[in-house]
Amino acid sequence: MSADAITIKPNNHRVHPCQNDKKVELINKLIQENSSADIIVVASVDISGIKDSLQNKNIPVMGDKEFITTKDLKCEMLISFDVPDKAIIYSARVAKATDKAVLLLDESEQKKLYPIEMLLGRAIKQEIIAGFEYEEKAKEEEPKFAGKKMTKVQIKEEAKKRYDAKTKDETPKFDKPKREYKSDDKKSFDKPKRDDKWAKEKKAPNKYLGKDENGKAIFSGKSGDRNHRYDGTPKDKWDAPKKVGRKINIKALNKKKDEE
Repeated sequence: MSADAITIKPNNHRVHPCQNDKKVELINKLIQENSSADIIVVASVDISGIKDSLQNKNIPVMGDKEFITTKDLKCEMLISFDVPDKAIIYSARVAKATDKAVLLLDESEQKKLYPIEMLLGRAIKQEIIAGFEYEEKAKEEEPKFAGKKMTKVQIKEEAKKRYDAKTKDETPKFDKPKREYKSDDKKSFDKPKRDDKWAKEKKAPNKYLGKDENGKAIFSGKSGDRNHRYDGTPKDKWDAPKKVGRKINIKALNKKKDEE
């Protein structure tokens, strides 16, 4: 097991929410309740003021550098006055505790606790001690509207004035004169008729006129009649093949198979 391994049980590792101005008072309370234990107080700030404020002068108060670098230094109970800037430093603190470890946490230090819990791989149980909890901040009440009070009659008069001022220069749509239509007026849907030059001409029937000198059929106009035979007779829709293949009687074949 490495020297930096934490040996205390998770249930003996606690966080006590406490404001900075009450931390020394809480430390004195914890020392009094655990008077038989070997206790060390560790802090990352100036420790001179903490030493002078402790009731039990035999309790050692040390800074992080002195506490961590001192080899083979152990204590039964560790009291952390504050949260160090780096999570690894706090982990090195707790590694020197053999039985208990408590951390006094001010509200402004909440953000520093999350990296420590991520490093430990678990959340540290928080326990509030009566008389040392955070003070509840009074909610600021929104200022009430201190407008001038008006009677119902005054409100109606004010609303009427605003409406008149808004609609003074506006002409209501229903007051606009309607357009009158006469029977002689040309309506938009009366479209001009097309000129006769665009009218479709009736085509004369196409006639077979005979054959030219090359034997090609001649017709009076252009049409599908060009597909007619050269003699002028209409072409059939489908011409049967001249050479017919061998015909097979399927019924006769089936009957022959059945007899066999």
